[in-house]
Amino acid sequence: MSLDQLTLLESEAEAAPADRLPIEEELLHFNQFGTPTTLVETRADGQSGEEIVVKTYVNEFWTAKQRQANRLHEVSYRACFKPQLARFFIERLTNPGDVVCDPFMGRGTTILEAALLGRVPMGCDINPLSEILIRPRLAVPCLNDIKGRLSEFNFEYADDCPDELLVFFHPDTLREICALKSYLLRRESENELDEVDRWIRMVAVNRLTGHSKGFFSVYTLPPNQAVSIKSQQKINEGRNQIPPRRSVLELILKKSRALLSGCDASTRERLRGKLRKAKLLTGSAAKTELQSNSVALAVTSPPFLNVVDYATDNWLRCWFCGIDSASVPITILKKLEDWQAAMTEVFVELERLLRPGGHVAFEVGEVNKGTIRLEEAVIPCGMKAGLSPEFVLINDQQFTKTANCWGVDNRVKGTNTNRIVVFRKE
Repeated sequence: MSLDQLTLLESEAEAAPADRLPIEEELLHFNQFGTPTTLVETRADGQSGEEIVVKTYVNEFWTAKQRQANRLHEVSYRACFKPQLARFFIERLTNPGDVVCDPFMGRGTTILEAALLGRVPMGCDINPLSEILIRPRLAVPCLNDIKGRLSEFNFEYADDCPDELLVFFHPDTLREICALKSYLLRRESENELDEVDRWIRMVAVNRLTGHSKGFFSVYTLPPNQAVSIKSQQKINEGRNQIPPRRSVLELILKKSRALLSGCDASTRERLRGKLRKAKLLTGSAAKTELQSNSVALAVTSPPFLNVVDYATDNWLRCWFCGIDSASVPITILKKLEDWQAAMTEVFVELERLLRPGGHVAFEVGEVNKGTIRLEEAVIPCGMKAGLSPEFVLINDQQFTKTANCWGVDNRVKGTNTNRIVVFRKE
């Protein structure tokens, strides 16, 4: 692509969109999937104990289909939301060139979708795995470069193969995994890790364990969480299974082809252009070190109350990347008041980052079998930070993978709804 072509592409992306309806008017009359919007109310306690009533729009606002997004998104991470959620708010509350932020960026759904839409992505996460999963998908190498690097690699050499991991992997597969791990850690220590290495590491992290032949491991839980060695032993015994031989090289190439099928030359250049402006930080969501009054929109989903154990889920991924998982300061908040206190600190930071008129789309959910609705609990948190609750959006769907995997009926335990509280900075 020539410089003139790239400049034209960027200028088209930065052009202001056509006039759009105010978002609440659009939500009220939304009927894209054949169902009218239901308008209800969410009630929460205000700062002085008074009742706050927030308009709440219920509908299927984005498709329930699983593959309606760029395939670069198809990297697993626990409790992540769909790209359609981020796109819905980015398209309606920002213009191309605006800064879009996610202080709990996880696998990078908001970050990647913002870049794909011509916005500048910024964010942070307390877990260093987050940047490992995100950055390579903004600096996307060509498949031939990935093939070339893998063809040069000696998968036979491995200086450390923990026997306890044989519960997951065939001995030859484990040797290849450990050889790749050693190579990547050496390249990183010598400051020679390039974009092709980073891509290979990202894909390998994503292929470590799962429940199909596309993963390095024997059958185990879905790839967004790793069970303990003891739990995997029980799974193997119950299923009468032993780890089959898998080719690390072949599976990395297979997954790379799938991810890259959604990335043509213009998309690759668009992402690289946004990466040059992006900031991806490892640290606390309550202290991001990003510029004040710079963010047009934050789209995020915080750790839910006493639900997901990110440290345990990611222990094997951390091992592969040379990260001491015990040193990552991830906390699980078990009491609602503690969760609200932590979220209030995050909202104080978001209020600092937002420009006047900017928004936060804060995705939460039901916990404790629906007895606690976090959308009600989070409204006073944003208000304490000086933000105004504009509305609540409930995206209600008939089916999700989560419900299917865990054998949970539709609309039970929050598996079929996204609940997003939208705040505004005056």
